[in-house]
Amino acid sequence: MSHQPRSNRPNRDRNGDRDRNRDRNGDRDRDRNGDYRHHRDSPDDRASSRPPYLPREEDAPPKRVREPPRVERHDSKCTNICSRRGIVLICSVLTNALVLICVIAAHMVSSGMSSATAMGGFNINSNFNLQGTELQEVRRLDMEYSQMRAPGLYGGIPFCLAFGVVSLLFAVAGSKPPHLMSRQLLVGALVFQAVGAVVYVVAVGLYLHFIIGVNSTDVCQQRERLYARNGYTWMSCDVSGGDAAVALFGLITAILYTVGTVLTVQTVRGVRRYLQERKRREADRARGPLRADTTSV
Repeated sequence: MSHQPRSNRPNRDRNGDRDRNRDRNGDRDRDRNGDYRHHRDSPDDRASSRPPYLPREEDAPPKRVREPPRVERHDSKCTNICSRRGIVLICSVLTNALVLICVIAAHMVSSGMSSATAMGGFNINSNFNLQGTELQEVRRLDMEYSQMRAPGLYGGIPFCLAFGVVSLLFAVAGSKPPHLMSRQLLVGALVFQAVGAVVYVVAVGLYLHFIIGVNSTDVCQQRERLYARNGYTWMSCDVSGGDAAVALFGLITAILYTVGTVLTVQTVRGVRRYLQERKRREADRARGPLRADTTSV
């Protein structure tokens, strides 16, 4: 066999080193390509049926959910009237009516036979064992006693009617939200209830003082003895149940006016804060465009 000359051995060594370097570079390229394919063909991508050129669901922008249109809430008149202030005013109207009824009833009951004959409910001669001079005396004393009590009746009726009607007007005027009502109306309701609370306490005291003064007269004492002589002990000179009911419902009305005063003060303060906040927001809103223009310049 013929051997290759020794002069070719250095060439073969250089060619072998070149082939080994080429193999190493190829292994590195294959490793890189394999890592790239492994990264590209991740389990999430293989599991997904989307084409590779479409974005994944995680990268997609969130879908806007269509919300139902907002409807402004308009409170009804009944809702505003039935607020705490309105309920207190309505209750004060009812208690004024009760005071009025009790004033009339107390006067009618304490008037005795004269009121009964005036109403035509029964015949005085057939229902009472009074005859002759006693009957005339009882009728005279009843008329005098009724006239003495008349100022309490004629003063109590317009007093209760006035406060009841004004309370009803303020309750009806509260059908609007407080921030839409005029300031004069709120202040008027505040002053009315504050004055009403004081006036009702004074009126109850004056009424009881007046009734006690009338019952302490000689006319009432003679009348009581005359009725008691014939067995009618219910006609006395003490404060009757009707007069006590007038005082009771009058004090309840004063308490209601006091509570209404406190609630109205809170409402006035709340409206004042609301208006100040609204003015501040409007000022900030008007100041905003000016700042933007100044910045752009």
